[in-house]
Amino acid sequence: MGANLPDVDVLAYFWGPAADLAFRRGWTHGVLALALWPFLLTGAMLAADRLVRRMRRRESPPALPRQLLLLSAISIVSHPILDTLNTYGVRWLMPFSGRWFYGDTLFIVDPWLWLALGAGVLLSRRRTAPARIGLGLAAAYAAAMAVSAIVGRRIATRELADRTGRPVDAIMLAPQPVTPFVRTVVAAQADGYQVGRFHWLERSSIDPGSLRSYTRGDPEHPAVVAARAATVGRRFLSWARFPAFQIEPAGGERYVVHIVDLRYADRPGVSFGAVSIPVTLPRASSRRSDIPTASHY
Repeated sequence: MGANLPDVDVLAYFWGPAADLAFRRGWTHGVLALALWPFLLTGAMLAADRLVRRMRRRESPPALPRQLLLLSAISIVSHPILDTLNTYGVRWLMPFSGRWFYGDTLFIVDPWLWLALGAGVLLSRRRTAPARIGLGLAAAYAAAMAVSAIVGRRIATRELADRTGRPVDAIMLAPQPVTPFVRTVVAAQADGYQVGRFHWLERSSIDPGSLRSYTRGDPEHPAVVAARAATVGRRFLSWARFPAFQIEPAGGERYVVHIVDLRYADRPGVSFGAVSIPVTLPRASSRRSDIPTASHY
């Protein structure tokens, strides 16, 4: 129960489009909530213990508050720690800062991690040693993947800079669900992005045949400015890590602004990682001759 408590922010799904992106892994995962959750959970567990003993087990000894508080703290803090290991990230400093922290270490549902932990649970029904071994293997695997991400970012940064002749401003190496030796690289350079495949077992770590270039679009264009000011745009951009903008004329002063986060989407219209926002501009603002079409992205 404690390990899932910070995910109470899942209720944000009911607060309108992209509200989940703006609120999730923020307030309920931040330092202030992490300081309060253990006490709230401990209080709830003590109340439940008292109720159960009063109704069914009067002879049972009461739960120890100190032990419950320790277990609550461990279970709750483990949640944002594990969340930080994927590419989605966590806003640890909420509500004081909205900065995102990314580990880029494990796929959100990593089969090898589940295999190690699951085997430890199944084999430990009679002895505790398998559980400890499974936990140790899982920790070693996560540590190896973290080192792989750090070293891989340096290699990918150097290779991309040498290949394109432009410095890399920001980079992500996203782990894949099955193989720990292959990652997806997303790099921001100047006014665009490079997306491709990173492979540890190949001579050139970045597969040149997999590289695709994307423009960022014009974030200051009137249509984009209007989309960014809209509720959906503000919410999406508070979460997006590698946003790209595409403007699609819809007739007259109307446009559709597509915003894509290249972590999870490579084109408009996908179910996750992209939003499309219709906007209508004042006639004077829409007469610009440099309005990009759908092929701009």
